[in-house]
Amino acid sequence: MNQNFDIIIVGGGAAGFFTAINIVEKNPKLKVAILERGAEVLQKVRISGGGRCNVTHACFEPNELVKFYPRGEKELRGPFHQFCSGDTIEWFERHGVELKIEADGRMFPVSNSSQTIIDCFLKATQKLGIAVVTGQSVQSIFKKEHEWKIETQTENYLAEKLILATGSNPKVWEMLQSFGHAVVSPVPSLFTFNIKDSRIKELPGVAAQVTVKVKDTKLSSTGPLLITHWGMSGPAILKLSAWGARILHDKNYQFTIFVNWLNDADKEDVEKKLKDLKQEHAKKSVSKKSPFELTNRLWESLVLASGIEAETKWADLSKIQLQNLANQLTDGTFQVNGKSTFKEEFVTAGGIDLKEINFKTMESKLHENLYFAGEIVNIDAITGGFNFQNAWTSGFIVANAV
Repeated sequence: MNQNFDIIIVGGGAAGFFTAINIVEKNPKLKVAILERGAEVLQKVRISGGGRCNVTHACFEPNELVKFYPRGEKELRGPFHQFCSGDTIEWFERHGVELKIEADGRMFPVSNSSQTIIDCFLKATQKLGIAVVTGQSVQSIFKKEHEWKIETQTENYLAEKLILATGSNPKVWEMLQSFGHAVVSPVPSLFTFNIKDSRIKELPGVAAQVTVKVKDTKLSSTGPLLITHWGMSGPAILKLSAWGARILHDKNYQFTIFVNWLNDADKEDVEKKLKDLKQEHAKKSVSKKSPFELTNRLWESLVLASGIEAETKWADLSKIQLQNLANQLTDGTFQVNGKSTFKEEFVTAGGIDLKEINFKTMESKLHENLYFAGEIVNIDAITGGFNFQNAWTSGFIVANAV
């Protein structure tokens, strides 16, 4: 038996639900179903933002917002002029969810719980009569004249329009390749760096405002860095991993980084400052107190790494030791051996080639009535609510188009 719908959406995640709700709100006559392969829907929403759901980011200017997307910057400019972060806030408020802005610009529900977002979506789909069917792993997709046929392990579905919101699903990408779509092979984005180094071994939890560069590349990033048990994390590292997703993958995650622990301070200026400190604090011990905006523990570790013993007084520092210390502070070299996933928020760079999508409608340029929403396409962002914003925007545009 075939189950007939006007529109089938494959993927019961953020993009799938948002698309479905917007479609039926605009046209209540349409019969819409969401097919989800798992036993539960909206799983990624549940764990995002540490269980709080980082809904979007307080960046309201489309031309600024696109700068947070290593892949998709050019393509998203038009879509963001149609539906941006401000529209997201308004949409959720209209659906009974109030959002708040945190100091770093990330936006969460006032409830601090991702369950609020899940409940909002489930309530809306029920109210609008959208069929949500779980345990439906798509086995094959066919195009029959003016209809799409979707076969799962247990059912057959027919629909005039098909929307794929399956995120990073290799099986669906494979099916699309058989339809002639090009898929940019997926590689991880948003990961932390594994570094074994005596300078940071005893410092998990210590943070600093830094600039990090990857040797032999143009990759550079500024922001907070967090020392962890396995190496380095924090926004500066995650940004670097997103912008460098392909380059670092090609290096097999074995590469060298340079860390400026004093953010953008110049090595010569730091050396001059150290010489002044040598005069001012002649009788004091170098390692005891940090003269910069660094924790004392990190300062002490960098002092020892410069070949200066713990009890050495400022007056006794040699020219070489001063140079070594300036070097450790502004140009510390660290060897990265591998990566770790950042929390459970696994993001990939890769997906449907952007040249094959009409960004005014999110429709495939190769097949009529086939649409894409969310991370299935080769768009991804740094951490901070930007990947969700892409899901809302693409979902809204698909809904308008169909």
